[in-house]
Amino acid sequence: QVQLVESGGGLVQAGGSLRLVCESSTKIMNWIRMRWYRQAPGEQRVLVAGISVSGRPTYIDSVKGRFTISRDSAKNALYLQMNSLKPEDTGDYHCNVPRSPLLSDYWGQGTQVTVSS
Repeated sequence: QVQLVESGGGLVQAGGSLRLVCESSTKIMNWIRMRWYRQAPGEQRVLVAGISVSGRPTYIDSVKGRFTISRDSAKNALYLQMNSLKPEDTGDYHCNVPRSPLLSDYWGQGTQVTVSS
């Protein structure tokens, strides 16, 4: 069974930085896409960033220029470098691996990010 474990969250002041890490229990090199989602209290889960197997990143508009997603197949890890953090970046960040429509996605348990103003 695949396990995804996130770490790196915490409490930080606005303008600060955090680096989130998602470690996989299995090899990630064959996964076409990996993603980071954010879920703020009382809100729906939002796709923040994604990365293809070739390393091509995509971002939600609100984090462009501030966040960087990357993956390291040798370490079976996904990263999210978050700079110039804002209070609206607050939420639980979850690592996700999308699968085919007939299979459930892989999800991590999440890591909490709180940005104070």
